[in-house]
Formats: sequence, C-alpha cells, structure tokens
Amino acid sequence: MGRAVLRCIAESDDLEVAGAVTESTDPAMGCDAGEASGVDSLGVPLTDDRENGLHEADAAIDFTLPSATEANIRACVKAGAALVIGTTGLETQQLKAMETGAEEIPLVYGRNMSIGMNVFMDLVSQAALTLDEDYDVEIIEAHHRQKVDAPSGTALALGERLAEAKGHRLEDLAVYERHGQIGPRVPGMIGFSVIRAGNIVGNHSVVFGGPEESIELTHRATDRMSFARGAVRAARWAAGRASGLYSMADVLGLLYAKVHE
Repeated sequence: MGRAVLRCIAESDDLEVAGAVTESTDPAMGCDAGEASGVDSLGVPLTDDRENGLHEADAAIDFTLPSATEANIRACVKAGAALVIGTTGLETQQLKAMETGAEEIPLVYGRNMSIGMNVFMDLVSQAALTLDEDYDVEIIEAHHRQKVDAPSGTALALGERLAEAKGHRLEDLAVYERHGQIGPRVPGMIGFSVIRAGNIVGNHSVVFGGPEESIELTHRATDRMSFARGAVRAARWAAGRASGLYSMADVLGLLYAKVHE
C-alpha cells in the first residue's frame, strides 16, 4: 500500500512527497522512495525516523500495522500534520488513541479507503433502512492468502451499518461461525462468510434474502491503487481542516453512512 500511495502521489499535479517512513528492517532503507516504488525519483529517501519523514508535511497517510498506530498518531500530533489511517485490525487501545489524537489534529479513519467501496457502503445502508425483517442479511468477503485478520475490517464496517439500520449493535446480531447441527437461521441475525485464497485483492457482497426475492450488492477491488486514490483524496480533504475524527463518509459527503469506519 505504501508503494501504491507513492505512485498515486507521483501521478498528481498538486501533491508533493515530503517524506516516506518504512520499517527499520526494510532492505530499501535510504533508497529513493520513488525508485523503490517503481516510479521516477522523488528526491525523498526512505527513513525509519517519523519526525524526519513528517518534516513540513501537511498530511500523512498510514497503511501499516496496529502496533505502529499509536506512535504514528503521536508523531503527527507533534508535527501538526493531518493523518489518514487505513490500517485494519485496530483494537480498543488504538481506537482510543485516535480519539485522543483527533482532539489535536484532523484524523480520517477508514477500514476501506476505496471511493467505490464507500459508495457501496452507502447503497447497502440505504437498502438496509428500506428492507424489513423478512429479509435475511449475509456478508461474504474474500481476500488474498496473506491477510491476517478475519472478517475483514470492511466486512465489519458493513455489518455495523446493517446493525445500525436495525437499531442494534453488531455484536448483538453477528454470526461468525457455523458448523454442525446449528438449527434454522435466527431471524434478524447478520451472517459472515470468509474466503482466503490466492491473490484476491478484495471482494465484498451483501445478500438480502427475502421470502420471494433476493438482492445482492457486490464490490470487487481489482487493484490496490483504488485504496491509494481514496486515501490521497482523504489527505487532500483533511489538510488544513479543523481537528476532529472523520470518516470517508465525511470526505465524500455521503448521506447514509452514520457509523464511524
């Protein structure tokens, strides 16, 4: 994702890379960030020093790991830079750190930065608000074999929106496992199915199954550049904005997505 973001910025006419931060074990450490990403030289070396990487930056984009999230937030607060976080698998500790950091800087958090996916979420929210309890809801997601968290952050965000439309919390409705003699489906529950195979970038489907008809909404990502483009759009939007915790729904001006991503 870091390489995709750098390529996306390199294609733009109005953005400039101020710094590029990587892991201390990265063999490309010290190399030009652009050349390491397969584009022309950007004149910016890869560094593991956050303070160096954020020098004069208006906004930062973070696609790393939950273990780095809190330090990244602290560094952006110190630098006064807006922050866009697309890292998935965050837990309560990191989410609280985001809330604290957002008191000082504009912070956009999205478990899926794709513009198309966020429009898809908005459509799912509209459907959930319109369809009644006669329609069973299932979420199916597929990703590459290297993905470590399940269900995906995007699938969980979809589930949160669906549960909200029913006036409940996701934890009260979610069914993550089915095996053996499970009995008939419990009305109102939200089922999750997970696929991990090959190099699938990311597929998500929401099925509304009614007594006489079914509706299936699907989004398929074919290139990680879709996530990079959304993150860069969020960074443009956040730079110079008032401090606060924002979502991609805020960035895109979507109407129905009410739950923080």
